[in-house]
Amino acid sequence: MRRLQFITLLGGAALARPLTTHAQQRDKLPTIGFLGPATPAAISNFVTAFLGRLGELDWVEGRTAAIDFRYTDGRNERVAEIASELVERKVDIIVTAGPQAVLAIKRVTSAIPIVFALAHDPVGNGLVASLGRPGGNVTGLSAMATDLAGKRIELLREVYSFRRLGILANGGDRGAMLEMGEVEAVARTLGIEIAKFQVQRAEDIALALEASKDQVQAIYVVADPLVFTQKTRINTLAIAARLPTIHAAREYVEAGGMMSYGPNFANAFRRAAEFADKILRGTKPADIPVEQPTKFELVVNLKSAKAMGLTVPEIFLARADEVIE
Repeated sequence: MRRLQFITLLGGAALARPLTTHAQQRDKLPTIGFLGPATPAAISNFVTAFLGRLGELDWVEGRTAAIDFRYTDGRNERVAEIASELVERKVDIIVTAGPQAVLAIKRVTSAIPIVFALAHDPVGNGLVASLGRPGGNVTGLSAMATDLAGKRIELLREVYSFRRLGILANGGDRGAMLEMGEVEAVARTLGIEIAKFQVQRAEDIALALEASKDQVQAIYVVADPLVFTQKTRINTLAIAARLPTIHAAREYVEAGGMMSYGPNFANAFRRAAEFADKILRGTKPADIPVEQPTKFELVVNLKSAKAMGLTVPEIFLARADEVIE
């Protein structure tokens, strides 16, 4: 009996040692802080793309790197708190998206490298000094949101002739406000009347779209974390009000939006993993130029168009990268 107890205790000790060693090794692994700008469910495909590319570069969670995932759930007021937590943990790098998140992190650290997978106008928002020479501790990928405003309006007008355009944007997001200003400027040069609908909470969206249906004929939806988490609701309400929508990315169209034009967000997160790889291997963020996308996708949701009684010309559909039927 005593011999059996001794063997049992010895076996338990042998099992315990590797676990303790593994925990100690994990603590010493390079740690990537991931500040997700929306809910885990909303950006799950972006996280999958990011982790997949990291794995291809030999950064495997739990084996060669530790990853601390945090999410704002689309609430800008949580960004500063999460940024401080990641800095206090002394992570080796922080990966995020959107100017609000980057600016919040910059306020609490000038030492920890920051990589943004997507950001409206990085220079205009004060994230970097310039695209070619970002300077400081920040680099990443531009979403070229303001640059694409005119093209999005042009594409929407090819499908649906309108004179009054609504702009739906998060009034609490600096990047969204920059894009709203650009959309307004472009629209006015085209003789299009503008109505602006600013939201700051999920509860504001229904009221904004209710107000818009009697004032405008179409909606330009400015992308940001809050709007992204509410994309299905926005498009359901827009279809009910017979308001065609134009968006920044395919995910909005997959959630019922009529069309989108812009870079592939999942690919941007894959590329962000490559930026993180360079930094973890010793390159300074200041020496990595901010990248701009070279390919833009046009995605059309025919089902949504038909629900609003619209016919999308065949010649237009032939140009689309994807048509959802």
